Amino acid sequence: MSELHSFKMASDDQEFAVKQFIDLCNGSTSSRKRNISQTTAVKFLYARKFDILRAVSLYEQHEQIRLREGLYSMNIDVEPLYSELQTGKFTILPSRDTTGAAIALFTANKHSPLSVTHTITLQGIVYQLDCALQDPETQKAGLIFIYDMSGSKYSNFDYDLSQKILTLLKGGYPARLKKVLIVTAPLWFKAPFKILRLFVREKLRERVFTVSVPTLRLHVPLKALPLHLGGALEIDHATWLLQCRKSMTNREDELLANIEQAAFNRSNSINTTNISNIVNNSVSISAENSNTHVNSNINTTVATLTNDDYSRRLLVGEEPNENITLKQSNCNSTSPLPACKQIDAESLATAAATGPTVGVPVLNSLDASGTQGNAALVNGAIVSSAVTSNGSSNGSSGLSESWSENPPSSASSGFSDDDSLAGQEGDPKTIEQIVQMVKEQGRKGLVKEYADIRNRAPEGTFVHARMRNNLTKNRYTDVLCYDHSRVVLSRDDGEDYINANFVDGYKQKNAYISTQGPLPKTSQDFWRMIWEQHCVVIVMTTRVMERGRVKCGQYWEPTENSSLEFGSFHVRTLNIEINEDYTVASLELKNLKTDEIRNVSHWQFTSWPDYGVPSSAMAMLNFLQKVREKQSTMVKALGDTWAGHPRGPPIVVHCSAGIGRTGTFITLDICISRLEDVGTADIRGTVEKIRSQRAYSIQMPDQYVFCHLALIEYAVSRGMLKSVDLTGFDERDEDSD
Repeated sequence: MSELHSFKMASDDQEFAVKQFIDLCNGSTSSRKRNISQTTAVKFLYARKFDILRAVSLYEQHEQIRLREGLYSMNIDVEPLYSELQTGKFTILPSRDTTGAAIALFTANKHSPLSVTHTITLQGIVYQLDCALQDPETQKAGLIFIYDMSGSKYSNFDYDLSQKILTLLKGGYPARLKKVLIVTAPLWFKAPFKILRLFVREKLRERVFTVSVPTLRLHVPLKALPLHLGGALEIDHATWLLQCRKSMTNREDELLANIEQAAFNRSNSINTTNISNIVNNSVSISAENSNTHVNSNINTTVATLTNDDYSRRLLVGEEPNENITLKQSNCNSTSPLPACKQIDAESLATAAATGPTVGVPVLNSLDASGTQGNAALVNGAIVSSAVTSNGSSNGSSGLSESWSENPPSSASSGFSDDDSLAGQEGDPKTIEQIVQMVKEQGRKGLVKEYADIRNRAPEGTFVHARMRNNLTKNRYTDVLCYDHSRVVLSRDDGEDYINANFVDGYKQKNAYISTQGPLPKTSQDFWRMIWEQHCVVIVMTTRVMERGRVKCGQYWEPTENSSLEFGSFHVRTLNIEINEDYTVASLELKNLKTDEIRNVSHWQFTSWPDYGVPSSAMAMLNFLQKVREKQSTMVKALGDTWAGHPRGPPIVVHCSAGIGRTGTFITLDICISRLEDVGTADIRGTVEKIRSQRAYSIQMPDQYVFCHLALIEYAVSRGMLKSVDLTGFDERDEDSD
């Protein structure tokens, strides 16, 4: 098929979708005709990837929110909206991210809740968002929302306004929201943020990040960030407002026509046989004086009809199960919605029946047993049926909680699972299939497979690691860290470089920090990283000295009640527990600039032999489990001071170079987590993903082989497998880190 023909088919599909969207929203009778343009239809369809039902639902919710919040008839030349726009608290930056997404910036310290109403603030935001969406590139690529809390105080924060903005962006505005980046969130913000996150659908919650100024550049290029956020961009808000004035089309006529029509039809009842009546009357709206002002006291009524789960989920914005089908006309068989274009009246009647009550946010969450629960905000309080604050899901086996709990993201990435390893491995296998593969390939086959992985060129650049000032901060000249995933330090205490990379876990973005063993000159940077990333657990898989060579600097005191200082940080060893295979040190980390004290748990695995890999994996597996249990305990102790995922900040893992034993530990943790969760694992896919974030991870063939044998040994120890005969794997290769 030629590219031209493919493009024509795609265009025809889009034209059909636009026509059907307008027909569904306009209705079939002239008395109910809405003035919906093709431009408007395209906006809403792009926002829902041309899923017609979901786009119609978004349009209805969008109109309802604009009615409820008084977002019609905005006159930008009249006070107080004129002054609100001039503050620049909300603006669209004159730049885009690498994917073409527009960037919206809300500066919290410019907002004064006591001096401006919610309506005026929302009008200022929506007016500018409307302008941004005039650009087709924004329609296609979406929007990044930066909520900058730098320098803000509690008096700048408005919980109700934040909830309304989230409600608007999560399902009431025709823009694909790619990310929400909350910059420099103060401690007092942690508790309300835990509640605010409940107002975000699970899929959007995965796109919400809390970041520091240095780590903001991991999400948005420096050239697209303003100067005060570490970028190179100068904001010219006045020019943007002038552009808005020039670019805005006369959408008011269309919106006002819809208000008048809503008032005209407020007494209409639902007709389940008429598709337009179902869509347009699923919520009956009463508005007075619609020619000039909108009554904020809108009466809302939700129809109650029989519905199937697929359609209900479409209306409330949830993803439908793949095996649930929707009856459609002009199709030869019952099939998932995207396969056919026509939607019959009966199906849409079913879909419209049980949408959420307008004005009362529905909080979809999970209770402790994993069952679905609902909660709503009533008079400022959370009213819930079987809902938990962390949304933890049910486990999959009888293993301890730490293996099966819902994995979180790091301090720098909030709730995102977007780029995690979950479901992205190339060839997941059951443990029985892994055993069969290992037996068939033998050690030589696994070594060859590792060689294929190792021979691939690095998937990134090393510009910062090779800078003159940073070269001496690398322990080994041939072990550098990628630019795209590197941990960026704050420049408050020096340079921003450290040889460390974020690595994703199973269903968890930035679950780990892979780093080299600190050098004497980089120990201060190491503790800065621990502090800035809020890390509470450090895993060390090497000894300080091995075979007469220094493998790592002594960045903590190995004796109780002793301490060291590294720049602005005082590290005191409170307690040491020595076990057969590992040593645990309880450390107190004090920031000498602020006098704030935090606890850090240091876990050193001491049973890795000086040469090769362990002959048995059980010591490492038990160590790994203990680490997870400690991380869980430490995070619970943080209480409301931690607003990220339940499993907390990144676990820092290092050996000497930060690639060999470090990569082995992380690979096993990910594969075990997946095996416990869904019963499959993909060691090769996991190693490939880790290497794309920390170059050269899994340094030697023996380590790759060990990951396979260790996973099998784990399965046997947990009763997933009977004893397995794997003779022939006791050879060892050359020295590995």
